[in-house]
Amino acid sequence: MAVVKLFGAFFSPYAYRVIWALKLKGIPYEFIDEDLRNKSPLLLQYNPIHKQVPVLIHDGKPICESTVILQYIDEIWPQIPLLPADPYDRAVALFWIKFADDKGYLMLKLYRANGEEQQAAVKEWLEMLEVMEEHALIGVKKVFGGDKINMVDIAFSFVAIWLGVLEDILGLEICEPHKFPRVSSWIQNFKSIPVIKDNFPDTDKMSTFLKHGREMMLTSKSN
Repeated sequence: MAVVKLFGAFFSPYAYRVIWALKLKGIPYEFIDEDLRNKSPLLLQYNPIHKQVPVLIHDGKPICESTVILQYIDEIWPQIPLLPADPYDRAVALFWIKFADDKGYLMLKLYRANGEEQQAAVKEWLEMLEVMEEHALIGVKKVFGGDKINMVDIAFSFVAIWLGVLEDILGLEICEPHKFPRVSSWIQNFKSIPVIKDNFPDTDKMSTFLKHGREMMLTSKSN
């Protein structure tokens, strides 16, 4: 079997997308935890365009961008498919994956914001959660894949885990269960899936790291 390596970061929601996909498929890999403030020459060599994680190395060849990596993994290792076989269901899944990708910027926007900017960021989060509640999750049984997670669940994982970390850091409650019952139920179901539960990010470590980074950023802004 070809050697698989994953350049990621312990706090990166996009790296965890790839981790869970590899775990679901039962693919062994080596994880390289990058310091994104001091990026390694190898990361810059493998991803010279965006210079970001994740980067998957398979058989010596780099694949960049988490959604591209997920699709690559699904094609190379077709066991336990991450996308539906039916063309229409697959198209719907790809639509929601694209929607989730397009909303990923909200994590950084909320993290960096303060005052009125924070209120604007929260408003955008609420609008996205409303779309999930009223459209994406209609008819969903347990998770997007039915009883098993698929690529749509993985794409929306930043809502299930990283939003909660940001809420703790900022002292906010954005995803209130009584306002978003379907989203809240999906989050609990997603977290209870064995491959997620057994490979869960260290949210305490992540919270401490991100809180410190935010304090430094706000101090720098005020000076």
